[in-house]
Amino acid sequence: MSDPAKVRRHAERIRELVASLVRSQIKDPRLGMITITDARITADLRDATVFYTVLGDAAAQASTAAALESAKGMLRSTVGKALGLRHSPTLTFVLDDVQDQVKHIDDLLAAARTADAEVQRLAAKSSYAGDAQPYRVEEEDEDGEDAPAQDEDDDEPRAGERR
Repeated sequence: MSDPAKVRRHAERIRELVASLVRSQIKDPRLGMITITDARITADLRDATVFYTVLGDAAAQASTAAALESAKGMLRSTVGKALGLRHSPTLTFVLDDVQDQVKHIDDLLAAARTADAEVQRLAAKSSYAGDAQPYRVEEEDEDGEDAPAQDEDDDEPRAGERR
């Protein structure tokens, strides 16, 4: 196994290399407005996963995926030479759907805000179902001292008490 810091450095280098190669070397017309967002490499430095986003609809995403798939060999050889590793890592391209996840989370937060506003509106109109103070409180004497709570059946001795 490799050092984790070395793996991170190689992953960052792969991300930078692929981004510059996509910008300068790939002349495929199917390639859309692409951004390389992240790259991860396994600990044995054999397999690399490159995450990307595409500006556009599903057709633009599909055509960009096809363009990256066709340029995978050239990208792999260039990355392998630049890294100087014994084995060039295989590249796997994965569409990073961050924007869809962000939109979904924003929709969930908006729904939660409206539900909270509805609860607050209903709570403002509500009143207690029972007493405002549902717990038993000791009553005060005229002297201002707390009177002990008296049970109704004080005449009978309790268990373990003598008279």
